Amino acid sequence: MPALVNYSGDDDFYVGGSFYTNSRDLGRLCSISSQVDVYCPPRKRARITAPFLFGETEFEQNKQPSINVLPDECLFEIFKRLSGGKERSSCACVSKHWLMLLTGIRKSEYESSKVVKENIGSVSDDVEMISSDEGDGYLTRSLEGKKATDMRLAAVAVGTSGHGGLGKLSIRGSTSSCGVTNFGLSAIARGCPSLKVLSLWNVPRVGDEGLSEIAKECHLLEKLDLCQCPSITNKGLTAIAENCPNLTALSVESCPKIGNEGLQAIGKLCPKLQSISIKDCPLVGDNGVSSLFSSASSILSKVKLQGLNITDFSLAVIGHYGKSVTNLMLGGLRNVSEKGFWVMGNAKGLQKLVSLMITSCWGVTDVSLEAVGKGCPNLKQMSLRRCCFVSDDGLVAFAKFAGSLEGLQLEECNKVTQSGIIGVLSNCGLKSLALVKCMGIKDISLEAPLSSPCSSLKSLSVRNCAGFGTSSLAMVGKLCPQLQHVDLSGLYGITDAGLLPLLESSEAGLVKVNLSDCLNLTDEVVLALARLHGGTLELLNLDGCRRITDASLMAVADSCIFLSDLDVSRCAITDVGVSALSHAKQLNLQVLSFSGCSGVSNKSIPSLKRLGKTLLGLNLQCCNSISSRTVELLVESLWRCDILF
Repeated sequence: MPALVNYSGDDDFYVGGSFYTNSRDLGRLCSISSQVDVYCPPRKRARITAPFLFGETEFEQNKQPSINVLPDECLFEIFKRLSGGKERSSCACVSKHWLMLLTGIRKSEYESSKVVKENIGSVSDDVEMISSDEGDGYLTRSLEGKKATDMRLAAVAVGTSGHGGLGKLSIRGSTSSCGVTNFGLSAIARGCPSLKVLSLWNVPRVGDEGLSEIAKECHLLEKLDLCQCPSITNKGLTAIAENCPNLTALSVESCPKIGNEGLQAIGKLCPKLQSISIKDCPLVGDNGVSSLFSSASSILSKVKLQGLNITDFSLAVIGHYGKSVTNLMLGGLRNVSEKGFWVMGNAKGLQKLVSLMITSCWGVTDVSLEAVGKGCPNLKQMSLRRCCFVSDDGLVAFAKFAGSLEGLQLEECNKVTQSGIIGVLSNCGLKSLALVKCMGIKDISLEAPLSSPCSSLKSLSVRNCAGFGTSSLAMVGKLCPQLQHVDLSGLYGITDAGLLPLLESSEAGLVKVNLSDCLNLTDEVVLALARLHGGTLELLNLDGCRRITDASLMAVADSCIFLSDLDVSRCAITDVGVSALSHAKQLNLQVLSFSGCSGVSNKSIPSLKRLGKTLLGLNLQCCNSISSRTVELLVESLWRCDILF
């Protein structure tokens, strides 16, 4: 054993360098070693203390990284044989060049997809079928602003294929030079054939080429939204019509190069189209709009036409052929006269119409409005905005014939007066009435006796109508005893004496009350509201009622057991009122706002912490008596509550 341990053989270590001074000799040895058996006696492993270097004759001639040695054609064939989406995503992360190559491969060109199809066609008991869940279209992606680029779209196209497939894509672009182009949209088309919903907003560099690629590859497309796409023309829209028969919804806004030709193709080749919205497209005229309705297979149910150069002819077509239309919005149609609306109503084709909204259309008069009421017997929701030729007579006549009417909204209809409102309430079973900026309503007492009460009205909203005052409120209180929702925001003229009769006449119990910016109201109104409706009140907005004090909060704390939303911003509230709220035993507030209440200070923090047990939202903006440090401590304590400061 000692002899073995003390063996004195060749113990010298090799100190580095090549066994052969010439690298060619090493090459000869390597070449013959694969052909003959070479015996090498065992020897100790050399300890390398210096780099093992070959000669510079052959090995340093090509310093190009091996990743770029293969030509694109070879890489293309390799990528086509990748087994699944995860492998493709991994390859896409290697370099931008590889990502671009992957986006050039259609999903149908992958060998794995072909194997799936073959196995589906020839399934036997002893062969396991390969299945794939990559093309169902479950995923949603949205790119906005600077993030909307071709490179990101390429990454989306490759990355979503292995995770359920892309179903919805929304692009909100910008005018930057690196925004989305046809290349990015083409990548989506080739990689995401499962796409069903596509929305393009403000993408000036996307044109017919990109949209045509979508049409060619994404045959499952159901919804298309184009807004501010100046480079897309009728050609791109026609391609969609020819290749996407499942299209159910189309929205085109501010696309100056899309006109009648594209809409005619849509009307002819998209039999499943149910919703159409066209806004501010100057090339769209009667021929395009009429072609959408005149088709025998038209099942259009939702229609929005705004800012178009159409005439009475289009409305006549809608009136005759719009048998499936349930929702109709018409706005800014300056070339449509009274005759157009009159024909639309008298054509009797809008029997299924449920909701009608008309904005800034000079052709809406008393005569045409009455015709619409006669021709739409199932109309439930009606909105008239800035229709300056509608008066009391037309409104009352419309209400008489629209027997199914449930909701009416009038905005800036300045020829409508108090008499017209009473006439409407007396002639139909309205459930909701909204008046906004109707300057024709004056606060006068009517000498004629009021008709029978309108027991069906549950919601009344009167906003920013300067003439609506004490007498008008008293009239509403007598006519509408079943009110539950009241919005009187911006009525500077109403006082406690005018509002109290309304509160006292409400029999059903008020649930939501908005009195924001009613500057002349005092605590007396809130005390009466809490006493009469504390058992039903859920929302109370007193924002800007500067004469409301802590007394109101004390009344709310004592009586309003179901109140969940309270806004006393810009009121004369102090720490005393906050403390009263926090000691309420049955109050479970979820949203509370003290914005602009300078009387609320750091002393209210313990009270706010007690309220925070149920609060989900707290607004302390412009509360100058509360320090930032105090708010930080409050945020730490009320971690489940969103606090604005």
